[in-house]
Amino acid sequence: MTSSVAVADTATARGDTPWAVLLDLDGTLVDTEDLWWAAEAEVFGALGHVLDEAHRAVVVGGPMARSVGHLIEATGVKAGLSELSAAVNGAFERLLERAGAPLMPGARRLLGELTGHGVPTALVSASHRRTVDAMLRTLGREHFSFTLAGDEVARTKPHPDPYLLAAARLGADPARCVVVEDTATGVASAEAAGCQVVAVPSVVPIPPAPGRTVVRSLEELSVPFLRAVNTPLH
Repeated sequence: MTSSVAVADTATARGDTPWAVLLDLDGTLVDTEDLWWAAEAEVFGALGHVLDEAHRAVVVGGPMARSVGHLIEATGVKAGLSELSAAVNGAFERLLERAGAPLMPGARRLLGELTGHGVPTALVSASHRRTVDAMLRTLGREHFSFTLAGDEVARTKPHPDPYLLAAARLGADPARCVVVEDTATGVASAEAAGCQVVAVPSVVPIPPAPGRTVVRSLEELSVPFLRAVNTPLH
């Protein structure tokens, strides 16, 4: 793709501390939040429970254990966490196979631009590896130096561990990493790791804050934009 910014404008090319872009998956690059909610509703509905829409704001963007755990507590369903988590993952994969993985507006262009400029980029998701791999068939693995799934870390979002690990694997200071997230859970994880954050809210609004930029769509993002955001916190 053509861009107005030369590759030489990257931090690495200028001899600065390497910078990197770390991207969330669900709700950020891929429009899957509706699919996850539909999968949860399907599983709990089969057990005789209609999920209240109010719970959606709680479970969005969270790790499977937290989301399903909350729904178990809210509904009082008599089933185990691991059993229901597996059922939700299975339902989601079936829905994904039927509906595909619709990309968020601007996602493909942004990934192409990051790749074209040689910006170190990683995918950091709370979803399990099997689910991540299914969506990578649409996104394209070639856009990422590596991908990190939620079941590959001891503590996933909102803990800082995923983003600290991603920064370390890219050889970048977390303060020189720009994270793009869509939920408060993901934002909390990135900020706890010391990263700069660009929030693109999906289901629940996210307010601006120091070290955090809020935009309406990935269509507003570009390498020059992210480069401008990338001011070290310390």
